[in-house]
Amino acid sequence: MSTANDNENLVNVLCMKWGTLYGAEYVNNLYRGVKRHLKRPHRFVCFTDNTAGLDEGIETFPLPELGLPAGSKDRRWQKLALFRRELADLKGIGLFLDLDLVIVDDLEPLFQHPGKFLIIRDDDLFRAKPLRIVNPTRDRFLGSVGNSSVFRYEIGAHAYILDTYIADPVAAMSKYEISQQFQSAQLAAHGHLQYWPREWCVSFKNACVPSHINSFWRDPELPPEAKIVVFAGSPKMSEVFEGGGQKWYRRIGNTDWLSKAWRG
Repeated sequence: MSTANDNENLVNVLCMKWGTLYGAEYVNNLYRGVKRHLKRPHRFVCFTDNTAGLDEGIETFPLPELGLPAGSKDRRWQKLALFRRELADLKGIGLFLDLDLVIVDDLEPLFQHPGKFLIIRDDDLFRAKPLRIVNPTRDRFLGSVGNSSVFRYEIGAHAYILDTYIADPVAAMSKYEISQQFQSAQLAAHGHLQYWPREWCVSFKNACVPSHINSFWRDPELPPEAKIVVFAGSPKMSEVFEGGGQKWYRRIGNTDWLSKAWRG
């Protein structure tokens, strides 16, 4: 199902689902969250290998081809296919959202913020790692990596990312641990790597849950400027909603506010 872009103010909100890790409810809840928090005209598009159970208003397309050699079924870097020169019938601005996140506030600023390519700075989601300083080159690189849970770009404008990967996927996977490291390196080389304001996309574990002993008398809270809560590392969103994810040194208290924001 598709609806071609016919409005210059219309934007695209994109997600991907393949395999069995995430059910249709993840896509549906993300779709409903976008509807609640984005007033401008938009298309909500899911690239997927299984459309069963998805809400009627969700546009669906098959997973875009990475362009790997025939017979290759490695999908770990599937997100890079979003950088094809032609992506279904989509044009203009795309906001990509992972399925395991929760929208908690207005998304319009994510479309208004200046920049060619905007992404979460991965280090902003985690606590400081002082031991990385023993390898300054790696520390600088990891400090620049964008977390691809939430990024905005012009569809078709960054095909060099996919081109470079397809030219030698074995070398890319040998040099970089995960696709967002490779993606960030290509963006930085072209001067296109820019980050969201740190306060907008926050880690549940590190920005919402009080640290260490404080977590035993305070429940998780939403930071005042947050727009999206991201589950980077552990615990996973499913664990938290099922009442798990605790550590001996970190309690996770009542998260009804987060569950309500996800389920609407």
